[in-house]
Amino acid sequence: MDQIIIHVDMDAFFASVETRDNPNLRGKPLIIGALPGERGVVATCSYEARKYGVHSAMNIKGAYRLCPNGIYMHPNIDKYRAVSAQLHKIWNTYASAAETIALDEAYLDVTEKAGNLEGARRIAQAIKQRTKDEVGLTCSVGVAYSKTAAKTASEEKKPDGYFEIPSAQDFLNLIIDRNVSVLYTVGKMTAEKLNALGIRTVRDIRENPETVARLLGKQGQWITKLAFGVDDRKVTPYRPQDAKSISREVTFQEDVQNYDLLRDVLALLALCVEHRAKRHGLLGNGVTLKLTYFDMKGITRSRITSACDSAVMIWQTAVELLENVEKRPVRLIGVGIYNLSGEEGRQLTMDDFMNESHDRRDEEMRKMLDTLQHRYKLGFAGHLAQLYEADTLHKTVEYMRRHI
Repeated sequence: MDQIIIHVDMDAFFASVETRDNPNLRGKPLIIGALPGERGVVATCSYEARKYGVHSAMNIKGAYRLCPNGIYMHPNIDKYRAVSAQLHKIWNTYASAAETIALDEAYLDVTEKAGNLEGARRIAQAIKQRTKDEVGLTCSVGVAYSKTAAKTASEEKKPDGYFEIPSAQDFLNLIIDRNVSVLYTVGKMTAEKLNALGIRTVRDIRENPETVARLLGKQGQWITKLAFGVDDRKVTPYRPQDAKSISREVTFQEDVQNYDLLRDVLALLALCVEHRAKRHGLLGNGVTLKLTYFDMKGITRSRITSACDSAVMIWQTAVELLENVEKRPVRLIGVGIYNLSGEEGRQLTMDDFMNESHDRRDEEMRKMLDTLQHRYKLGFAGHLAQLYEADTLHKTVEYMRRHI
């Protein structure tokens, strides 16, 4: 094997964390996401809930129809992030390079540390054991010659599984007669396009490479390579500055027609974006506004800016963008920054040296928060950090909507 890659994937991560912390939830259909009667989707669910047909990204109303006796909970993202940090700290000790895919998922390059398949097997078992002993959760692990094969392997024996795919031939023997969606980058829409031409399995792709390439262009060429077991991608460590954007959004439980409220909500979202950006030492050089109207039509508006390093700058730009959109009832609103760069890449101004710029923005932020506090009878003092938590943010926004 030219390279040995491990893919680690936690089993029903959010639900497993909640079950670990509350044993009374064990063996019950647990659905994490929106609550019944709210707008939103399933973030994840326990394996007991999956037996009813519930799955991630399903509309919560559909989940409730399938599983009315389930236990529904909002996600506690901050708790999951803390657990995730524990997990990745364990996993990364075994790799020469680690690529974080999500809170509960990672690729690990163990080529040097393992030496061979037997060494990789020992590492995989150590990861599973330490994850269980130190964090109290189970994970599924795949060992393979490529990233695609490693991910396929980790999904093969879930939950608490282990599987190996040592070679391209082993990979092909496993998937050749499976649906095209087994291949990396083949989502629902791509699968439908292929199915429309009678291409339903990996074998069909192998037998019709020109057709796939004509239909899907570069993606088709990539999919065809995968269908022949070829994937030479390296494990690339994730860096926050490699992200394309940082954003935050909220979905209202009832459509909002009051655009003054939307401006106020943008202030809270801007604070959350600023908090995350500063945590990673990043600046945005553009601001984007996202809206989803009552009829599910979505729009985005953006503007290139000078380096954004404050909630006030993000908020002011987003409000200007909001002024120029069609005024219809809004279901979802979001704000973000893009064209990210590190703090060290920002050109300093005379205001920076005199501290006038930051002092002025701090004062503007205080005024902005004071306005919200008085308008909605909110109490931010000493509790602003809680606002960055997803559940607190959504509850605050809903309170504002009801008391406008």
